[in-house]
Amino acid sequence: MNRPPKYWYRAKKILSRRDPILRKIIKKYKKGFLTTRKDPFFSLCRTIIGQQISTKAADSIWKKFETKCKKKIIPKVVINLTSRSLKTAGLSHQKVSYLKNIAKNFQNKSFDVNNLKKMDDEKAIEYITKLKGLGIWSAQMFLMFNLNRPDIFPVKDIGLIRAISKNYKASYPPSKRFLEKISKLHSGYRTVFTWYMWRSIDPNDVEY
Repeated sequence: MNRPPKYWYRAKKILSRRDPILRKIIKKYKKGFLTTRKDPFFSLCRTIIGQQISTKAADSIWKKFETKCKKKIIPKVVINLTSRSLKTAGLSHQKVSYLKNIAKNFQNKSFDVNNLKKMDDEKAIEYITKLKGLGIWSAQMFLMFNLNRPDIFPVKDIGLIRAISKNYKASYPPSKRFLEKISKLHSGYRTVFTWYMWRSIDPNDVEY
């Protein structure tokens, strides 16, 4: 059974006190919380597939990718699949090469998730983005969804920006100054804030 991160309920209380707009959203969406699959390779594959496309498109491609892998999302399986086969799942040439590269790095252990546990968020992002195909947004998704880090604020995420504009009646996109104000207000638990922003515009749980 999935459980929320240890900080989840405390964060909800603290953020509800700080922010009346967020308090209403938290009350409205009582069920659900950030979860982790505890499977780093799975998370990174999911993140690659979700890059720069809508959630709906990503879900569709992911299902086809899972079928190609026969539900075994592990490095060996991805390495053994042909590029042509992966492209028929709807993946671009670039994303196929990223998936293959990540699979090789996991298999030969040149990328070690255990190293991340000793790093702060900034250093962890630096380490993850050394993998070809993973930028800052992808690294932030990994820190949120796989490692459940509490204070990630992915300002390049379109869904988050849309939700902030909608809920706080701000311009779209919000100004840098406004985003800094929002960031400061929710400092310490910006992951929780982000999760509720996503939930406010999409009733389905976001997963990577």
